[in-house]
Amino acid sequence: MYNEYDNEKFFEEYAKMPRSKNGLSSAGEWRQLKPLFPQLQGKQVLDLGCGYGWHCKFAAEQGAAQVLGLDLSRKMIEEAKKRNTKPRIEYRICGIEEYEYPADTWDCVVSNLALHYIENIGELFQKVHQTLKPDGVFLFNIEHPIFTSGVGQDWVYTNEGKPQYWPLDNYFYPGERKTNFLGCDVTKQHHTLTQILMGILNSGFELEVVEEAEPPKEMMNIPGMKDELRRPMMLLVKAIANKSNL
Repeated sequence: MYNEYDNEKFFEEYAKMPRSKNGLSSAGEWRQLKPLFPQLQGKQVLDLGCGYGWHCKFAAEQGAAQVLGLDLSRKMIEEAKKRNTKPRIEYRICGIEEYEYPADTWDCVVSNLALHYIENIGELFQKVHQTLKPDGVFLFNIEHPIFTSGVGQDWVYTNEGKPQYWPLDNYFYPGERKTNFLGCDVTKQHHTLTQILMGILNSGFELEVVEEAEPPKEMMNIPGMKDELRRPMMLLVKAIANKSNL
C-alpha cells in the first residue's frame, strides 16, 4: 500500500519540522494531550500511527509494562527504532486498519494525528473498543473537521501573502480530501464532528474529554502560530471503554 511518509522528499521535509526534531515539547497540542493520559504504571499501551515513537517513549517512561507502536511507514518505524527505543517498546510496520485488534488486550490505546487517514472511522472505533480491557482508555488527536473540510486545507491569502480567511466547503460530504503537505500531494479523509463523536458513543465508549487544541502562549513567537488561533486544527478526545452492557 502506498504511503506518503515513505516518499523520500516528503520524509526529508517532515524531518525538518520542530515536532520531528525536538519531540513532544515542540508539539503544540502536547500541553493539552499530556494531562489526558491515564496512569500507565504496569499497563499495556497500543499506539496507532506511532510515527517517530515519541508517545511510545513517553508511555515507557511512565512505567508501562508493554508498548506496541504501529505505523504503515517503514521510514517512520526505522526512525522510531533509532530515536525512541526502550526494552518494553515494540515497533511494527502495520497499517491501523490491518492490525488484528485482539480482544481485551490493552489498557490504553493512543493515536496522534493519524486517524484522519482512515476512511471507515466508525469501524475502527469498534475495533479499538474490542481490543481495550474493560474501562480501558482510548485517547486520540485527530485533525479537526473544520480543518479537513478546508478548501485545499489552506488559507485564502491577501495580495501581500497574509492569511485572509479559512475557506470551508462540502462539510457534510465525508470522504477523501486531496491536499498539499510539505510539498507533496497527500490524501486524507474528512469526517464530520457528528461522525467522530457519535461514532465513539455508538461503539460503546463513554466520552470523558473533548477539547480543541489551542497552541500555547509560549509558542506565539513561532511564525504562523498566531493564525492557528483563528480556526481549530486538532480535536482531542478521551473515551472510556464501557463493557458492562455487553
